[in-house]
Amino acid sequence: MTKLSKLQKFAAIRTFPNVYSSKGHNTPLVVDYQGNDVDMKGQWQNHFQNDNPIILEVACGKGHYARGLGKMYPENNYIGVEIKGNRLWTGANGALLNKEENVAFLRARIEFMEYYFAPGEVSEIWITFPDPQLGKARKRTTAPRFLDVYRHILKKDNNRVHLKTDSPELYEYTLEVLEEQQIEILYQNDNIYAQELDFPELDIKTFYEEMHLKDNRTIKYIQFTL
Repeated sequence: MTKLSKLQKFAAIRTFPNVYSSKGHNTPLVVDYQGNDVDMKGQWQNHFQNDNPIILEVACGKGHYARGLGKMYPENNYIGVEIKGNRLWTGANGALLNKEENVAFLRARIEFMEYYFAPGEVSEIWITFPDPQLGKARKRTTAPRFLDVYRHILKKDNNRVHLKTDSPELYEYTLEVLEEQQIEILYQNDNIYAQELDFPELDIKTFYEEMHLKDNRTIKYIQFTL
């Protein structure tokens, strides 16, 4: 099979019916696979054709968690949010080939998700192995400005945010932010594989997690509610 270039992948995802692409952070409009400008804010049930809960994987990369959770919990809808089209292509293409109809993807920057999701439209958010941004705390996906975005689009009651990371710096930073903001931590574990997993969802492994485990890094997990 011929390997596609990044440009070919960018072109391909524009034709995928499970992918929507942002037109820029100054507009809520996204482009669907037919090239139409559409406003999906508060309208994601139209894509999935149901009113099932919507769960996001932000900075999803190749969408391992969006797809894995979609298989594990077919009663929910999952959306992977990622700005890098060549990574998103892998997840979106796989979901199409396997007819995973409860999985979709949004090519957009996560700091602008308020443009694409209505208040209370999202039930849960998964943050899986993000760049820890060791020199730029403001860019970390659990920095206060990102928590404000998540808080805006999440349901007010019984929402969940999950962080899974190999980075001790990001793990400790997140705990500090949560403490400063008096955010309720539902669960924390700085070495999830040291014992039997407490949640079956944690057994899903991303591309980066597989790499980190080969390097004998410990995997950490925090679950909290906003």
